[in-house]
Amino acid sequence: MGLRERKKQRTRDALVDAALDLFLTRGYEATTVEQIAAEVDVSARTFFRYFASKEDVALSLTAEEQDMFLAELVTRPKSEPPFTALSQSMRAMLGILRELDEAGTSRILKARRLIHSTPSLLAGGMRLVRENERRLVAEVARRMGVPPDDLQPQFVVSLFVGIGLLCLNGPTEDLGDMARRYEDLLTLAERSLQPGWDLPVRPGTAGAVPPAR
Repeated sequence: MGLRERKKQRTRDALVDAALDLFLTRGYEATTVEQIAAEVDVSARTFFRYFASKEDVALSLTAEEQDMFLAELVTRPKSEPPFTALSQSMRAMLGILRELDEAGTSRILKARRLIHSTPSLLAGGMRLVRENERRLVAEVARRMGVPPDDLQPQFVVSLFVGIGLLCLNGPTEDLGDMARRYEDLLTLAERSLQPGWDLPVRPGTAGAVPPAR
């Protein structure tokens, strides 16, 4: 990144750090945008250049992780079956998490702790998961050469998202343990599923299913 981009990233990170600390010490509902901005010595107007709301800054790391995951999925080889592509994309994400410095790790752990202790943010996080699920279905459908309303990409993505929710059920204080749990679940799923189960089934063949209505 250039100097300007690095400066913007530092300001964004500082706003996230200040928001997380204030939310965890004063409470999410009691903290204002003005207080967050003051901690970084910027104006509320500057805050809104980076984030649309308090919820936006609180869930920003979750949204970034989802964007990164989708970007990884898009680059996977077209020869990979859908579930394999999803799993390998997640493994790439887990590799990134393992390489985070102390500040990055602390930031993610604080965000997870905050989300799981704040009902409104937990609901917001689930909304992001569902929105991202639709994007994943569209990408998997593209890879499979079927329309997004076909049941096959919906089933593949739902299964994968379910594994993720099982892994992230509750806050964690160790990203390493979370990564290992995710890997164990992915390995279990891959061992349990028959090879080729997630390949497209053409209409008129055995096992074909109609599009969702």
